[in-house]
Order: sequence, then C-alpha cells, then structure tokens
Amino acid sequence: MPSERTEPQVRPGVEADLEALTALYNHYVRETAITFDTAIFTPEERRPWLLSHPVDGPHRLMVATGTNSQEILGYATSSPYRQKPAYATSVETTVYVAPHTGRRGIGTLLYEALFEALSGEDLHRAYAGIAQPNEASGRLHERFGFQHVGTYREVGRKFGRYWDVAWYEKPLQPGTLEVGFG
Repeated sequence: MPSERTEPQVRPGVEADLEALTALYNHYVRETAITFDTAIFTPEERRPWLLSHPVDGPHRLMVATGTNSQEILGYATSSPYRQKPAYATSVETTVYVAPHTGRRGIGTLLYEALFEALSGEDLHRAYAGIAQPNEASGRLHERFGFQHVGTYREVGRKFGRYWDVAWYEKPLQPGTLEVGFG
C-alpha cells in the first residue's frame, strides 16, 4: 500500500526489479484480458524478457517507483515490433500500472520517460495493441500522439471468449519527442 502522495520516480528497469515486475504482470495474466498470456510466469521464466530491455538502445524498460520506497508502481517498454530485419526501426510499446495506482498519472509518467529515452534512437514508428474494451489505455495513447489505425476482430481467446485488439501507431523521428496533450 503506497502511503506517499509525492511524485513517483521513473528509472530504467534493473535485475533487482524482476520479482516485482513478474508479480505485476502476473496480475494482468490472471485477472484481465489486457494481455493474451494465459499462464503465470516465474521470475526465472521472465528473465529473458527483462534482459531483452537494456538501459540503452531502442528496446527499453522504464519502471515507476514510489518516492520513498522501491515499490514498483508500473512499467513501460519498447520492444521489437516484429523479428524480421526490415522492422528494426519500428517498436511496440506497452505500459502496465499496478492495480491500486490507476488514475494517478503513472502511465503518463512512464510514457514520458520512455519516449524521452527513445528520442535519440533510429526509430521511425511505434505501435501499440490494446485489447478491447480499454478506454483508459486508448486515451493515454492518443495523448502521446498515437492514432488508431485498425482493429483485429476477435483475434484472441481468453476466459472463454474472443477479444478484439485495436492497433495504434505513432510516428517517431530521431532526436524529437512528440507528445500531444490536448
């Protein structure tokens, strides 16, 4: 339970965060259709994911922590969009916040830090897939300049039903930060 009401801190994710990051992600695996993973992970199973997000380069992991604690309040990543070489200048971004931190601006802080970290990278586009319905995530992405480009209908099955995924796209230019607050 966070007791601080001051600004959370955002920093690159590190090995010591693995257990807390795994627990946070597992909440979404167990309780929601936000991720289409269906089985929870151990920290050791999640280690390759963590290691695929170094502190530099186009694939980053940013974590938000409480000001006076190291409690993980959320995280954001940029990951390879697809594995084929021609996709190298595109990334897929995502953000997860701890369930008790909703509507506190954690997602915004994480995306601000992520896109600032990516601003000098050789990247052309960012993509985000948002399982539907998820109005809060759609609004967050639109604030950061993402535009809805299409929806895959009933593309994933979880909890005995099919879910749509709305896809969003954001142009990225080396050395610039595009944030659209309106």
